[in-house]
Amino acid sequence: MKRAPARGWPSTIVGIALLALMLFPVYWIVNASLQPAGNTLRGGWFPFHPDLSGYLTALRDQGGNLVTSLVVALGSVALSLGLAAPAAYALAQFRLRGTNLVLFGILVTQMVPGIVVANALYSAYTDLGLLNSYLGLILADSTAGVPFAIIILRSFMRSIPREVIEAAHVDGAGRLRVFRSVVLPVSRNALITAAVFTFLFTWSDFLFALTLTTTQTVRPITLGIYQYIGAHTNQWNAVMATTVLASVPAALLLVVAQRHLAAGATSGAVK
Repeated sequence: MKRAPARGWPSTIVGIALLALMLFPVYWIVNASLQPAGNTLRGGWFPFHPDLSGYLTALRDQGGNLVTSLVVALGSVALSLGLAAPAAYALAQFRLRGTNLVLFGILVTQMVPGIVVANALYSAYTDLGLLNSYLGLILADSTAGVPFAIIILRSFMRSIPREVIEAAHVDGAGRLRVFRSVVLPVSRNALITAAVFTFLFTWSDFLFALTLTTTQTVRPITLGIYQYIGAHTNQWNAVMATTVLASVPAALLLVVAQRHLAAGATSGAVK
């Protein structure tokens, strides 16, 4: 038997070098967050004596903004999935007239620049009294989450074998029962995928946060970091600590959900 040709050390070294290059900014942020207050260029390459004062300052000043971002992100995920799941099921499984036109409209909404949507929402929110509110930010961020979730969920739901749905109908289940008890469990991985990306869209949103909030009552962490830099240019450890704290939820979510993101939506439907 012939052995498979080895890739060799050169490709391994190149891969390690590229990975180190991409991760160096992350390392420098963590390193700077553990340095004493002052210019980050004066800090060492490794925090031999970690200083947690930056994290204490960040939690004191930005803790409320982190909670705001978490509430808005979870609310946007719940609203987006609540609207997108039944819409995707109808577009995937029902023979409706104008389905292609609806899908085209959904795709068109993905091409509209965010600044156009933000300006239109600002004018509407001023009349409706939704500026500086959790509900206003949730609705605004859902304008990006709902179309994306519909596209993702529809592609998965179309691949569900019709035999599974027909078997449920034979057992006496109605359309609503089939959707709740068959389609949603089978589409768990698709739902998690849509939820993760919607959460990431909302968590990293800056445009809507800057446009639709004018006071400090409701301020997401992205806007908090932006304004924090101008007010604390000499406390770079606190700025970097805030960046680390803002990155932790998204990183943990990706680590926890990675196997669901890679799995097929119908992997257990025909077993």
